[in-house]
Amino acid sequence: MQLFTIGVNHTTAPISIRENVAFNDDNLRHALSDLTARNAAEAAILSTCNRTEIYVQSANAEPIVHWLANYHRLDIGKVQPYTYTLSNQEAVKHAFRVASGLDSMVLGEPQILGQFKQSVKIAQDAGTLGTLLHKLFQRTFEVAKEVRTNTDIGGSSISMAAAAVKLAQRIFGDIRDQKVLFIGAGEMIELCADHFATQKPKSMTVANRTLERGTDLAEKIGGQAILLNDLPSRLAEFDIVITSTASQLPIVGLGMVERAIKARRHRPIFMVDLAVPRDIEPEVAQLDDVFLYTVDDLAQVVSDGMENRQAAAIDAETIVTARVEIFMQWLKKRDAVPTIKALRDQAESTRQAELEKALKLIQKGESPEKALEALSNALTNKFLHAPSHALNQAHGDEHTRLENILKQLYQIKN
Repeated sequence: MQLFTIGVNHTTAPISIRENVAFNDDNLRHALSDLTARNAAEAAILSTCNRTEIYVQSANAEPIVHWLANYHRLDIGKVQPYTYTLSNQEAVKHAFRVASGLDSMVLGEPQILGQFKQSVKIAQDAGTLGTLLHKLFQRTFEVAKEVRTNTDIGGSSISMAAAAVKLAQRIFGDIRDQKVLFIGAGEMIELCADHFATQKPKSMTVANRTLERGTDLAEKIGGQAILLNDLPSRLAEFDIVITSTASQLPIVGLGMVERAIKARRHRPIFMVDLAVPRDIEPEVAQLDDVFLYTVDDLAQVVSDGMENRQAAAIDAETIVTARVEIFMQWLKKRDAVPTIKALRDQAESTRQAELEKALKLIQKGESPEKALEALSNALTNKFLHAPSHALNQAHGDEHTRLENILKQLYQIKN
């Protein structure tokens, strides 16, 4: 069994691929159970707008790639060219870098750590974590904390939420006269709402599947809440639309936006789709008077401040490299556990056999002193027989090598 990471991310696959292999919290438990029942001893899945990664303990990585394609009913040929497979040490290093924000589209962004922790919690609740992955993720979060504490990797970082505000300002200038619609009420939307609220737009509205959760967010930002079902009749009211839901199908279709543009008499709409899979049909981008951006389109904006973060990233990479080495030492020790157990079992079997012989001697009337003497001699001879015999049978360099090993094992100084 080996440790593998199999995945796609923003550097290997376009959003059109990433959205087709994404998981949400509703189907993640089932996916984990299905994966461990078929192909893996342990498993966890990290799925965000920028990546889908499967962390597994398995004998072979190839079946995992096929499982990913089959689970999403995709042709393997459409998935495999975009996937990467990392094993053992490289998989450990990758996990440390991802949690530390070193592998993100926004270098140093903090949201990935919370997303990673949530994914691990789901795997823990699903019962698909074992000793190896539990230890890996425990160390992963410790490394991420160390990187955040001891470097300035998060300094000057521009989040997706801040980037959305910057883009809106480029199009509208001052956005105090604009009406903003947020679709969804999750963490990303809440971050965006907080950023837009500081700019004091004309109004802010939250559209959500459940009115209760939408109202909770709307009250925090001084806005109002509507239901997703109200979107077709209300979309034309808004100048700025930010969306990020867990829907597996688009929420905002081409026809809906066409009707909204007509009702607005071709006043422009600025739209940011931060969801994967996408909430807005891609064809909307072809419409006049619509400025549609996806997570991939924000790459240039979020690169602001990169120079300072790149310097901090060098220090962060040093921490990651050192911690990977420590984890791999633990992993090597863990690999030796079966041998150590077998050695102890063999020694215990010998001890029990000789103890029974000593007890029989006492039962026959032999003095305890002589029985103990016989017991100690027998144990000494049996424990030393195998290494002594191996040393006597070895010749040349093999004899020298074995002699040095025995001196080290038995701490013989001469």
